Amino acid sequence: MSMYGRDPWGGPLEINTADSATDDDRSRNLQDFDRAALSRPLDETQQSWLLGPTEQKKKKYVDLGCIIVSRKIFVWTVGTLLVSALLAGFITLIVKTVPRHHHSHAPPDNYTLALHKALMFFNAQKSGRLPKHNNVSWRGNSCLNDGKSTSSSSSITKDLVGGYYDAGDAIKFHFPASFAMTMLSWSVIEYSAKYEAAGELNHVKDIIKWGADYFLKTFNHTADSISVMISQVGKGDTSGGSTSENDHYCWMRPEDIDYDRPVSQCSSCSDLAAEMAAALASASIVFKDNKAYSQKLVHGAKTLFRFSREQRGRYSAAWLYYATGNSSYLQLATTTGIARHAGAFWGILDNSVLSWDNKLAGAALLLSRLRLFLSPGYPYEEMLRTFHNQTSITMCSFLPVFTSFNRTKGGLIQLNHGRPQPLQYIANAAFLATLFSDYLDAADTPGWYCGPNFFSTDVLREFAKTQIDYILGKNPRKMSYIVGFGGWKWRDSKKPNPNTLVGAMVAGPDKHDGFHDVKTNYNYTEPTLAGNAGLVAALVALSGEKSTGIDKNTIFSAVPPMFPTPPPPPAPWKP
Repeated sequence: MSMYGRDPWGGPLEINTADSATDDDRSRNLQDFDRAALSRPLDETQQSWLLGPTEQKKKKYVDLGCIIVSRKIFVWTVGTLLVSALLAGFITLIVKTVPRHHHSHAPPDNYTLALHKALMFFNAQKSGRLPKHNNVSWRGNSCLNDGKSTSSSSSITKDLVGGYYDAGDAIKFHFPASFAMTMLSWSVIEYSAKYEAAGELNHVKDIIKWGADYFLKTFNHTADSISVMISQVGKGDTSGGSTSENDHYCWMRPEDIDYDRPVSQCSSCSDLAAEMAAALASASIVFKDNKAYSQKLVHGAKTLFRFSREQRGRYSAAWLYYATGNSSYLQLATTTGIARHAGAFWGILDNSVLSWDNKLAGAALLLSRLRLFLSPGYPYEEMLRTFHNQTSITMCSFLPVFTSFNRTKGGLIQLNHGRPQPLQYIANAAFLATLFSDYLDAADTPGWYCGPNFFSTDVLREFAKTQIDYILGKNPRKMSYIVGFGGWKWRDSKKPNPNTLVGAMVAGPDKHDGFHDVKTNYNYTEPTLAGNAGLVAALVALSGEKSTGIDKNTIFSAVPPMFPTPPPPPAPWKP
């Protein structure tokens, strides 16, 4: 009988059970086979099969489980790792024990230092119930009954707690406050990277939101149309020797006010409505990442703008176009009749001076931005080019080579022709000049023309620097006009100030560079919300590295492509 097994080398393995040989015979036969096999040379593998324990050679390989490596390579590798570890430890020990000189970052420039303080002014001007971390130790909750008094001169009774006090008094003027929030939002949209570098981005956004939240209280922001809005809370009146309780006669801390504060409303106030619409629209771009809140601001801006349109007053739709991307607002902003009615092209020098009461220069620059970066073409190009030219003329008027405006001996440009409180206009102009310079740089344009003469963007930046440097202390009196770089006295008291309004930019010097540190003379010493907003915008624009530049794209987030998408290519031809 035979059985066949599987030979692992490929052939059958036959086992003959009929073999009757004994075990001794098989043993002798195997020994004969071994001697015969040993008569021919064996390779190394074959020899390893025959070697006994005492004859086994030393292994040349190391089995690591997953791989087999040469023993020599294994020894070298382990040795190299040990030596490297010892060397690294030795170097680390030397580095830690040898004394080192710590190289700190370059100190922040003066514009950044002043920016920190200028923003603190807004914390001190907050009205209402303050957040826990307002960082102004002497400012507490104040005027918590605003709008709730039944003796108010208006028929409206609603919650008007919050917002900002305008200046040295406790009145809340909504028109200049709206301008202030618009300026802050504009500066954040353009220079968010600089705010971030200064560590102030969240701070300035909190300031803007505090103002925007209050504005939403001043009209029915959930409605699509309104017929009335709140224009002012509080009253100042000392005429005719009046002794009635109001915010000018009762010179006290707002925390101590306990008298009724009147609320003023208006039904024909297109300027206020349009400016507040601009404030909400620009803020909606600042908070575009918070979609629900941004849309809430946009809706309020639309409602206010519709209200302003019904009054047919002076307004600009530029910010609403950027906030919504709706071309109807761009059509309004570039309508020839509206721009001419507003006085944009009248050639009046004062119309080129940006202030809380005149936004023409700002609107022209905003529309110039659209032309520089998007160039929408027909039917907008002609009017956008006109705005761009007007902006160029405004920038030319700032240069000392021209005599559009006088300057003091100390170099301060007289944008308000020597009248009191000049610094707010100068700060705004410094912001516009720096911003236009950065626009041109971002558009790879080295400068602009003033008539036949070409000027580089550096000239504009230098103008802005000289004006802000004057405010910071580079002036004939060697004094800063920002609290924190100097100090001011308490109203009618010769004693030191109990509270310092850090960051407040005062009204400024006269046309002879003179200044009287007298609290009773607001033409010299009174700071304002609108003035500080322009200061903040100018400081952040000049701060840090020039190479940081502007954010070209954020302002266009809601703007759709200016040209239709080209059609897809035709399908391949088939016979």
